[in-house]
Amino acid sequence: MSKSRQTLSEFVASAFSDDPKFDGMGSVIEAIAKGAHQIHGQVQAASLADVLGTTGESNVHGEIVQRLDEASSNIFVETLTDSGRVAVIGCEEIERPVIAGSDSQHAYMVLMDPLDGSSNIDVAVSIGSIFGIWRRDITGAVDENSLLRPGNEQVGAAYVVYGSSTVLVVAASESVNGFTLDPETGEFAITHPNIRIPSHCPYYSTNEGNFKGLDAPTQKAISDLRNSLSLRYVGSLVADFHRNLLKGGIFLYPADVSRPGGRLRLMYEANPLGYVAEQAGGSASTGLKRILDIQPKELHERTPLILGNKDVVEQAVATITGG
Repeated sequence: MSKSRQTLSEFVASAFSDDPKFDGMGSVIEAIAKGAHQIHGQVQAASLADVLGTTGESNVHGEIVQRLDEASSNIFVETLTDSGRVAVIGCEEIERPVIAGSDSQHAYMVLMDPLDGSSNIDVAVSIGSIFGIWRRDITGAVDENSLLRPGNEQVGAAYVVYGSSTVLVVAASESVNGFTLDPETGEFAITHPNIRIPSHCPYYSTNEGNFKGLDAPTQKAISDLRNSLSLRYVGSLVADFHRNLLKGGIFLYPADVSRPGGRLRLMYEANPLGYVAEQAGGSASTGLKRILDIQPKELHERTPLILGNKDVVEQAVATITGG
């Protein structure tokens, strides 16, 4: 790693030093990085580390739990708890939130998808982790209801891609920066400073296999994209979003006949990535309304999701709504 590159530790020490609302945020981000480094090692070792395959159990969503899902959840719960700054952790794989602390130092709440793209684990395709970060009301109780906050109250968000390299992207206060792991030192160093979604949008990402189950306006929106853009679809939300963030693009997992309420998780996937998209100049919508304006009713709530280049998202939404 070039010595001229700023490390993640150096970045958080300076980026969050001037605003009291970010007091302790650096510790939360570094806890995420620590967990990501551990998961990177397991992903690289794969079957050698005996983390492929399923546990034989189902999660709260009725989905089969992959071994690496469970390992990733345990790792991030541990590193976030050990940070001493997180009060409560909500996790896609865990039915009830984990209470990590309740004193004034435990000022943050983290909601996470510890391993996105489970279906790709066994075939060596890019997977990732997603985190939304909120400040808690330190005068209130620490419980599940504490977590039911809209995405527009997030103070930060992050995601990790485990692919050809392991990349951590951190967003806070109109700033998005990417850091790449040096596996020899275990440090992340900045490689993608000041990320903004390119103005040109060359790609759309969606599961075309679901096309027949969409309503007519949504089919029209997808057809318009198909006729003007190139399809790129990995099937891991993080991987598709990361490519579109760097290269320009729109990701769509709209409501369909079998899933009228959508499939992706509002609190663990849509809110954090919607926040990242907006801080980078993009947009995130359900197809009817802004993702970050939704008042959640339950921790494991699902939602449709359309996010990426702002103008292209707005055009797709206009087609879907007839606006």
